[in-house]
Amino acid sequence: MKFLHTFRRCFLPAVAALLFAGAAHAQTKLTIVSWGGAYTASQQKGYHEPYMRANPNIEIVNDDSGSGALAKLRAMQSTGKVTWDLVDMVAGDAIIACDEGIAVEIDHDKVLASAPDGTPASKDFGDLIVNDCYIPTIVYSTTFGYRTDLVKKKPTKIADVFDLKKIPGKRALEKRPNNNLEWALLADGVKPNKVYKMLGTEKGVKRAFKKLDTIKDQVIWWEKGAQTPQLLADGEVVIGSTYNGRLFSVIEEEKQPVAMMWDWQMFDLDGWIVPKGGKNEAEVMKYLYFATDTQRLADQAKYISYGPARKSSAPLVGKHAELGIEMGPHMPTAPANAKHTLLVDFEFWANNQDDLTERFNAWLAR
Repeated sequence: MKFLHTFRRCFLPAVAALLFAGAAHAQTKLTIVSWGGAYTASQQKGYHEPYMRANPNIEIVNDDSGSGALAKLRAMQSTGKVTWDLVDMVAGDAIIACDEGIAVEIDHDKVLASAPDGTPASKDFGDLIVNDCYIPTIVYSTTFGYRTDLVKKKPTKIADVFDLKKIPGKRALEKRPNNNLEWALLADGVKPNKVYKMLGTEKGVKRAFKKLDTIKDQVIWWEKGAQTPQLLADGEVVIGSTYNGRLFSVIEEEKQPVAMMWDWQMFDLDGWIVPKGGKNEAEVMKYLYFATDTQRLADQAKYISYGPARKSSAPLVGKHAELGIEMGPHMPTAPANAKHTLLVDFEFWANNQDDLTERFNAWLAR
């Protein structure tokens, strides 16, 4: 009896402590693919960290493979080894992923939180839900930043990007056809409402590449959104395209001599798809309920100047969490910034992405 008493007093608490410690450290890792830099930082602060604090058994691992996510996800699906749990994609790529059956279809009103007033998620997001696989999170734009101390004349219109006489020096453009072909046609005089109709013709595609030819030898091609801000900060380019939130960061947070040129910014959507075949789908759905609710999307806007995709989030957007400045005037949708905008035609790119990417890469190689 003395032995049993000693065992209970000395050993059972120790065994219980070990079991508890094991349970406490038994974590589920969610690998979330996004774009890196200031954007991933806004996600980390806006909802990754709050979710991990509320769920100590979850560890979120960031993967900055966003720019090549569609191709990599296709490769994973072909081998049957899907290592990603959640992927951040632009709407056009998400349409392709859903059409190809490599993304999970979801019931938005069952998986996602309603708005605070009870409005179902599907109505709160509205037309920004481009298909049954997509959960939009932000409205953003791809536009241009320029070095205020390295240009003699301030660029004010898209044609200035293609004018080496007015704005001499290196440019930075994304290494893909998207946006570049549209800008080339706009700079060449095509009316905004005719751009995608023109790009749907052989004549239009050739016209766009011919315009790009005029600056090709002065372009540094980027593949990640953080590259252009760094190229601008280092003075390696005088003007370059990237996401408006990245430019906000280099201007307002880093205080670099950079300014925005909003003319014909390309409006686009960014959001989540759940890869088919992921091993943590149930946990991902719990995360999505939290991370895409009204407050969390508004919280993300405290760190980067992208408009939240939920209607109910917009009134909650206030000041930058660290700088204390109002974020409204820095949004791409602000009236002063949105005088000339072109909404990306998601269906056009879903239908033509592979073909135009092949042609773009061939053009680059010439």
